[in-house]
Amino acid sequence: MKTKNLFLAAPWMILILMSIASCKDSSVEYRTYTANVPKYMSYEDMRKPAKSVAANAIQVSGKIYIKDNYLFINEKYKGIHVFDNTNPSSPVNLTFIDIPGNVDMAVRGNYLYADNYVDLVVLDISNITSPIEVARIKDIFPYTIPDAPEMYPIASIDQQQGVIVGWQVQEVTEEVSSSQGYPYYYYDKGSGNFLFNEASPAVGGAITTQTVGVGGSMARFIINGDQFYGLNQNNMQVVNISQPFRPIAGTKIEMQRNVETVFIDSTYLFVGTQTGMLIYDVSTPAAPVFKSLYDHFQSCDPVVVKDKLAYVTLRAGNRCGNWQNLMEVIDLHNIMTPTLLKSYPMTEPYGLGIDNKTLFVCDGSAGLKIYDATDPLQIDQHMLKQYTDLNAYDVIPFGSILIMIAQDGLYQYNYSDLQNIVQLSKIPIGGK
Repeated sequence: MKTKNLFLAAPWMILILMSIASCKDSSVEYRTYTANVPKYMSYEDMRKPAKSVAANAIQVSGKIYIKDNYLFINEKYKGIHVFDNTNPSSPVNLTFIDIPGNVDMAVRGNYLYADNYVDLVVLDISNITSPIEVARIKDIFPYTIPDAPEMYPIASIDQQQGVIVGWQVQEVTEEVSSSQGYPYYYYDKGSGNFLFNEASPAVGGAITTQTVGVGGSMARFIINGDQFYGLNQNNMQVVNISQPFRPIAGTKIEMQRNVETVFIDSTYLFVGTQTGMLIYDVSTPAAPVFKSLYDHFQSCDPVVVKDKLAYVTLRAGNRCGNWQNLMEVIDLHNIMTPTLLKSYPMTEPYGLGIDNKTLFVCDGSAGLKIYDATDPLQIDQHMLKQYTDLNAYDVIPFGSILIMIAQDGLYQYNYSDLQNIVQLSKIPIGGK
C-alpha cells in the first residue's frame, strides 16, 4: 500500500517541484553579450613607491605643468615625463616618473603632488632624476574608470580586485534579475553602485608664486598657499600641505556637478564644470566658500581669468553633450552676478590662456588661435595669428614663452614680438 500511494503521489510531487522551480527562475535571466572586461592591478602593486626610470618618448599627450626650469608632461595613466627647459629652443628629456593611474600634478617647492589612481602621493624631487616618495594619502579620490572602447558596454566591475589598468573584449554571461537594465555600464559588484567614467582629457589653471608651479587651463589640481585642491568627479578635496611629509586631508566639498577644471585669480577659485562655472572665495585657503555661479548649457568647460574677465571655452560632442562650440567672455566685476558679455563661435575649443591682453585659444582641429583681447566685444576682429596645421589641446603662456601641447607634440613659441611669433622647439608625441 505504501508503495502504491507513493507511486500515485509522484505526479503531484513532480508538478509541485516544477511549479517551485518555475517561480524561482521567473525572476532570473542569463544574458550573454560582448563587453569591455576590466583588467586589474592589485592595490598592493599600485602602491609600490613611484620611481624614476630612463627618459623615453611620449606616446600620448596629457596635462602640462612648469616649475622653474622644469617642464612636466603627463602621459595619461602612466606617469610624468620631465624635461630640463632652461633653453626652450632645446629642451632636454631628463627622466620619466612611473606613477600608475596618473592624470594630474602640481608642484610646490621641491615636492610633486600627483594622483596614483585613488591615492594622492607626494614626491621629493630635490633630485629630479631620483624622486623619493615621502607621503601618501590612501583612497582620497573616488574609484574611477579609464576610457574604454565605446562600441562595447563595460562588464561588471569588482573594486575588491584592485584598480582598472585596461580592457579586454570578451563575451560575458551574467545571471541577473529581469528587472535590471541591460547592459551594465560602470556597475560595481561589491558596492552595488554605478560608477563614473574618468573625465577624459581634462586639465586647468594655476596660481603663480615663487614656490608654486604653473599648470594649463585643463588642470584638476592646484595649490594655494599651504592648501592643495584636487577635483574629481563631483567634488573638490582640500589637503593641508604645510608639512609635505605629513599631508592632512581636509574638507571635501560636494559640488553636485561634474567638475573638470580649476583656476585661481586673486582670492577666488574658479571651477569649470560641464554645466557652468562655480566661484569660491579662498581668502581662507583651508575653507573655500561658495560665492556664485554662471550657468551654461552642458559642455566641457575650461576657464581662465584676467582683470575681472573670465574666458570660457564650451566644447560640444562626446561626453560633453551640447551641439555648440563657443568661447564666452564673462564679466566678473560683480562677483556675485557673473554676466555674459559675448560669445564667439569656435570649431572644437579645448584649453586657453591669457597674458595681459593676449589671448591664446586651443581650437582642436582648427589649431592654435592668438588674439588681441583688448576689446572683449571684438576679439574675433583682432586675430594676430592662427596655426592650422596642428590639433591643439592646451597652453601655458609664461613670460614671453608659450608652451602649447597638441596631438602630435609639445610646441614652444617666443611671442615677445606679437607681429613676429617664432616657434622655438617641438617635442614629438607618438613618434610624430
